[in-house]
Amino acid sequence: MRLVVVNLLLQPWPWVTPSLRCFLPKIEGSILRSVHSSRFSSGRRYRLNRVTADMETQNKLMEKAKRPVNFRLCRVSGSMTEIMEIQAENPTFHVLFIPGNPGVVSFYNEFLESLYEFLDGNASIVAIGHISHTSKDWESGRLFSFQEQIDHKMDFIRQELEKVKVPIVLVGHSIGSYICLEILRKFSKKVVYCIGLYPFLTLNQQSTTQSFIGKLAASSVLSATASFLIASLRLLPMSAARLLVAKSVGASWSDTAVQAACTHLRQYHTMRNVLFMAKSEFIQLAAEPDWDFMRENQSKLAFLFGIDDHWGPLQLFEEISKQAPGTSLSIEREGHTHGFSCTVAGSEWVAQHVATLIKNRFSQLQ
Repeated sequence: MRLVVVNLLLQPWPWVTPSLRCFLPKIEGSILRSVHSSRFSSGRRYRLNRVTADMETQNKLMEKAKRPVNFRLCRVSGSMTEIMEIQAENPTFHVLFIPGNPGVVSFYNEFLESLYEFLDGNASIVAIGHISHTSKDWESGRLFSFQEQIDHKMDFIRQELEKVKVPIVLVGHSIGSYICLEILRKFSKKVVYCIGLYPFLTLNQQSTTQSFIGKLAASSVLSATASFLIASLRLLPMSAARLLVAKSVGASWSDTAVQAACTHLRQYHTMRNVLFMAKSEFIQLAAEPDWDFMRENQSKLAFLFGIDDHWGPLQLFEEISKQAPGTSLSIEREGHTHGFSCTVAGSEWVAQHVATLIKNRFSQLQ
């Protein structure tokens, strides 16, 4: 989703409006038509039974609606933090989700709801946003480095999850995958599984996009200018901003993702922190991954890669398979892309994949 910053600055605006509709079962023919011929009575009963069955199916689908996430604010490391969570009544484990960069948890709304559903309500799920990647400037313009964002997640676990009696499963997206590895390093006894989605673990020297973002983030002048240009979209009313995003970078996005972009990415403090975090990421990820650590924990690790993802290229897939062959590795071939959480279909597919990995892991532990 970091590409949203680049696209908002450089991409032309194709005028295509996305459409999200709710489709009800189609009923053909009239069930009210008088049929006098006994020859057609069986057909009429069939149509009536079909209508009744369709209505029952629809009612069951409505009853099985996804349980909505709850949003709350809390202070972690002294900083106001956006949290999204779904609490299970009797959880057998706890899922902690770490977003990518931007670390706006509301981008992952459909993913979290789908994951809870696919895990059959057996897990409590909590997603923690990055400091100052928020809709309001709680930190008065302060910039937070990548390491500070990592420490922030450690403090959250000590504050809210350390006393949780059930085991913890970590799930991270993009740079969140790297953060999950650092959490595993500190809380290896508590964490039983660590899943990285489209992982960003080391720099990709072949990526021109990474090179561009790296240069942009490294310059305080360029970062401030880019943040100001994007923040200037706040001059537009929300309806106009939503239309602009929906017809450009978010042409295939869900309504939730468009709303998240409009409420968070139009904030100057958010964009400055997105780029400042990226700057320190690029410095820290210039080194190779800690292969010794990954080999030691390979039974606890799983990664999902995309076909054409420069943040987690298939070269990294091949390297992990060589360095830590016991790691569970998968390649997504459905075309959902690195920003999977911006579409309902991508969110549901990845959530089902993650749920399958977790269920298989716990069956092995039993």
